[in-house]
Amino acid sequence: MHYRPVIHYFIEDVCNVSDEVRKPKKSKDIQMTTAIAKCLHCSCALLHDGSHSSRHLPRLTQGSVYSRFNMGRVIRAQRKGNGGIFKSHVKRRVGAAKIRPLDYAERHGYIRGLVKEIIHDPGRGAPLARVAFRDPYRYKLREELFIATEGMFTGQFVYCGKKAALNVGNTLPLESMPEGTIICNVEEKVGDRGALARTSGNYATIIGHNPDQGITRIKLPSGAKKVVQGNCRATVGIVAGGGRIDKPLLKAGRAYHKYRVKRNSWPKTRGVAMNPVDHPHGGGNHQHIGHASTVARSAPPGQKVGLIAARRTGLLRGTTQKDQK
Repeated sequence: MHYRPVIHYFIEDVCNVSDEVRKPKKSKDIQMTTAIAKCLHCSCALLHDGSHSSRHLPRLTQGSVYSRFNMGRVIRAQRKGNGGIFKSHVKRRVGAAKIRPLDYAERHGYIRGLVKEIIHDPGRGAPLARVAFRDPYRYKLREELFIATEGMFTGQFVYCGKKAALNVGNTLPLESMPEGTIICNVEEKVGDRGALARTSGNYATIIGHNPDQGITRIKLPSGAKKVVQGNCRATVGIVAGGGRIDKPLLKAGRAYHKYRVKRNSWPKTRGVAMNPVDHPHGGGNHQHIGHASTVARSAPPGQKVGLIAARRTGLLRGTTQKDQK
């Protein structure tokens, strides 16, 4: 009759305890449990042959320990971070809307262009204007795509440069415009060809100039104030297409075509409407999160949903005037 050594029962007790520990507090506990099990397996293999030890000892590996703590399925935020599937196609897009490159003609004078047509760019709310300029260095025409401003029409002459007139559609340096001018498609850095106030119906306002430092202070569509270089260029006027969001879509088909060209995630299923395996907010007998929706900045990707690193939550109670009283 063959008797099992005491070490076999000890190994099984360790394995059973490790199975009962569903959520260890630290990764060191998992590593320690795995190391103990491996050492006991090796010692048992030295005492008995491999067939006997493999028949009686349950296998405890690092993969099996970590597998019970894995997250559920890949959530939408992780799919967006991976890229690729949510990148907008360039197949149907007209092109990049930019101010013409900065050259000698714009630095010291101006150059004239003709608006050939006003076109729609799929995936962009603002219409674009195709403007033809005569190349000052070669005998040829060069076309540029400008963001159309309100009041721009086909056949209009637009001027770009330091000495251009202050008319709607013209592009000038900020230092050449008076305070209070309504502008759009503003350069954030000199020569970047437009980065601010480019959405349909948006505009920025020149607040003031500082000629000594060569800077200009502008008010962005968000209401924030920003300081940029005075020789940054901008287009005079408001971006065309204002009021676009005031008209409701009304139909799911219109939303489908709108988000299809942008390749946004649509329709968006709420997290509380999902199963627990699909989202941290899923599950339950009724739709509720079930725990605080605030998560840390250092949370893993599968858990990082809700109010990420929120300084405060809840409704604002009272006003600053009441607090002062």
